[in-house]
Amino acid sequence: MLATEEFTRFPLLMWEKVLSKVKKSVVFMDDKCAEALHWSGGAATLLEAGARNLKQFSSFEACGVNEPKAVFVVSTLLKGRTVDIIKDIISLSHFQYCVVFTTVAHSVHLLVNKVTTEMEGSPVFEQFEEKLCEWMGNMNYTAEVMHVPVVFAPVSQQLIVAPPFAHLFPLLSPDLEAINEKRPEKRRFASLNDIDMHCLPAELQIEVKSLASALNSMFEATGTREESFALGPMSRIIAGELANLPQAKNRRKTAPNKASIIFVDRTMDLTGAVGHHGDNLVEKVLTMLKLLPGHVTDVQVDMLELTSLHKTPHSKSILAPGCLAQIQSSARSLWDAMLTSKHKEGVIEVRRQLVEAASKENLPIKMSMGRVTPEQLCSYIQLFRSSRGALESHCGVLQLGLATAQTLRHPSLPRWDSCLAFERLLLQALGDADFPAVLRQLLPLMKPRGVEDTSASGSRLREDELGPDELILLLVYLYSLADETQPADHDTEEEEELEKLERDLIGALTLVISRETELSPLLQKLTGERKLLPLRLFSFADAL
Repeated sequence: MLATEEFTRFPLLMWEKVLSKVKKSVVFMDDKCAEALHWSGGAATLLEAGARNLKQFSSFEACGVNEPKAVFVVSTLLKGRTVDIIKDIISLSHFQYCVVFTTVAHSVHLLVNKVTTEMEGSPVFEQFEEKLCEWMGNMNYTAEVMHVPVVFAPVSQQLIVAPPFAHLFPLLSPDLEAINEKRPEKRRFASLNDIDMHCLPAELQIEVKSLASALNSMFEATGTREESFALGPMSRIIAGELANLPQAKNRRKTAPNKASIIFVDRTMDLTGAVGHHGDNLVEKVLTMLKLLPGHVTDVQVDMLELTSLHKTPHSKSILAPGCLAQIQSSARSLWDAMLTSKHKEGVIEVRRQLVEAASKENLPIKMSMGRVTPEQLCSYIQLFRSSRGALESHCGVLQLGLATAQTLRHPSLPRWDSCLAFERLLLQALGDADFPAVLRQLLPLMKPRGVEDTSASGSRLREDELGPDELILLLVYLYSLADETQPADHDTEEEEELEKLERDLIGALTLVISRETELSPLLQKLTGERKLLPLRLFSFADAL
């Protein structure tokens, strides 16, 4: 058996390759790699390894005469815009030594350059090294280019995520239509299941090959021979790509450990993605709090409770946000408890560890039993303001405590329970009635927030009212279940009734969205607008 610790150590081992090169250098890193580093020690690990500074990967960054060494860490091909940015930075600086790390394997670079034969060494990387020396202004200067798959983030001992691939999504019907448009009529695919790797758009092929290469690197480092299973068209393609890698074939012959890997298309379980059935504290924290800028796996924790400052309109510029990615051993046990325990148990553990930390620092804490409240947690946390040493020693526990308190008092949290209740009702209704009847139950919910419900069915508290985000999630939840619970054959009358109900739902939802003064991130993605203009509503309704 292979211990899970071997897998969670893999991201750290990959970052060690980067750390070995950063001494006395300025490090330039793109957002995707920075997020992976965020869960593997953060910027502090670079500075401890000897780096002078960490900067954004941008053409607007540069270094002075006294900074002769640069390390670039990018999650993209060494091509196009990435090359332009590296060239801009070098041209504006005075480097004599440049190291470039890319998470994209050399084999993928060969594919992009349309090289199909196997070649010795890494000719693409070697050519780029020459370009680096040329841009530095002296061919005798030192340049190194190498592949390191720093794409995984060890969120816990049982969970690893890959932030650079967060946008990779399963194929949908419009993708099938787009692929078929470029093929002769006789060679068009009948379904998504017929599509193979070579028919995908070039950019998507690169993503799939990069993911397969990264997974192979992980299995190689852990001495694993995998047995792959796939559910869904995209998962089948990824699993096939991993199986066909030449390096993977050689590895599977000699690897001592065995593991099963299951690829599942997200579209195979949309109810799991949009549902509110999880009773996990971390799930609620990630849902309620805003994401860290440039991140997809961590959130902002307001740290003003730990200062003597009063909140002002300019508070956001005074104190950097906290986060969930704790590297302290003292906070790791709390994080694991929040991630694996039930909501109530997780909240109680947060209180227990705050009390324990305060007791260790001899802070005047007043024990209280019963229900845990956000006010109670904040009162414990504020005790640490008087001791800088106590803050430093327990900053991990304090940030997780603040994240819990801010989630418990978040104005959207009551809607979580409302969504859970409606989801249970919809699930039951699908088993007892036909689909149009279930849709009719949703119509009364489709109203702008703040409009009183005077029907005999009862009114909801304002804080429980469902906004457009929740209504869209309920619709996705319902439609993702409908095909499995309803018979395929419908008569003409039922189809006409269903079409009318769907038109009514679209109109009602469009009205709800039009009353929003500021659109949520979800609605911004759907509409492409920050503030919705009336004329844009027609195109949004058509999209629905």
